[in-house]
Amino acid sequence: MNKKKIFNDPVYGFINIPYNIIFDLIEHPYFQRLRRIKQLGLTDHVYPGALHTRFHHALGAMHLMTQAIDVLRSKGVEISNKEAKAAAIAILLHDIGHGPFSHVLEHTLVNIHHEEISLFFMEELNKEFKGKLTMAIEIFKNEYPKAFLHQLVSGQLDMDRMDYLTRDSFFTGVYEGVIGYDRIIKMLSVKDGNLVVEHKGVYSIEKFLIARRLMYWQVYLHKTVVASEQMLVKVLKRAKELAEKKKKLNISENLAYFLYHCPSKPLQKKEKKTLLKHFALLDDYDVYSALKSFANSDDFFLSYLSKSLLNRNLFKIEFSNKPFKRDYLEKIRQNIVEKFPISKQSATQLIITGKESNTVYTVSKEEILILFKDNKVVPMSAISDFGLQSKNITKYYLCYPKNIF
Repeated sequence: MNKKKIFNDPVYGFINIPYNIIFDLIEHPYFQRLRRIKQLGLTDHVYPGALHTRFHHALGAMHLMTQAIDVLRSKGVEISNKEAKAAAIAILLHDIGHGPFSHVLEHTLVNIHHEEISLFFMEELNKEFKGKLTMAIEIFKNEYPKAFLHQLVSGQLDMDRMDYLTRDSFFTGVYEGVIGYDRIIKMLSVKDGNLVVEHKGVYSIEKFLIARRLMYWQVYLHKTVVASEQMLVKVLKRAKELAEKKKKLNISENLAYFLYHCPSKPLQKKEKKTLLKHFALLDDYDVYSALKSFANSDDFFLSYLSKSLLNRNLFKIEFSNKPFKRDYLEKIRQNIVEKFPISKQSATQLIITGKESNTVYTVSKEEILILFKDNKVVPMSAISDFGLQSKNITKYYLCYPKNIF
């Protein structure tokens, strides 16, 4: 069977499958599940075109990885065919552990980070593929001697970010997020085992960082997106509360596992196997189906929140640079009690508070390194004419039903 297939990608054009094992991994049910998980969760409530999936993103990141490997090889960096294949596998599978609605429900359905679940999947696949993913796992875990290979998978300038910024700006139509990914990749090099960017590419990096900041506040942390996502979190938390009281919920078997029986860390070997079995069959459709069922629930909060999400009758949201005052929260609670047939104590079910933070660039992790013509390497934050902002911006939010005032 010919496994050197070509995908027609709307962002990059034709994407080639460079290795047979890549094709086999894409064909695996674990990977095919990513077709049923949207990359941006409920962002289509604001940007209707944001319907692309984790499947699209993984293929795109793999495509950029092959380009980056070619560029580095052309500059004399020693990368064997085995290492190139392992790097492509590592980036292809880097998000395989994402659950329904990705980051939104990451600590609601299961209290395990998606990267840890990705590793669980990779280890299972490694058994199926008779050890052929061993090097890819070492690169993924940053245990392989050539650090730059891990930095291409996970770092401040990795192929994951290159693709999701490019892809998300394309599908949302937010052109402020467009980056010069092709130029940045062509400017990559390796110095002392670390990934570096040639100095002439520094302004492309600057635009990349600015675009990332704009995408966070204009797309990922857009106020209506935050309201939608927090309402979904509230629905699942309410469902969990009812499940703990042994209330029967009309939901799929796999979603039921996480609401009724999901184990907490540390996982035992048998628990990990059971979790993976159910997680591998869980996707956005399980949650959408549950929302339609919950809309007819006799529990007021579960029903009201689910109907509101399904019909896009979203909560009003306010952002503030400091926490909201207690008096204001009390006023909202009182208005909710007057509007809905609920007690003052239970009114908190319809009030959502929290905070979101974003940093343009962080100096606490491995920095982006700039390579000058004299072979001197300088971290991005030390370049005087860049004016790098590493300040963490935090915004507090408050959500509540919009018809209470």
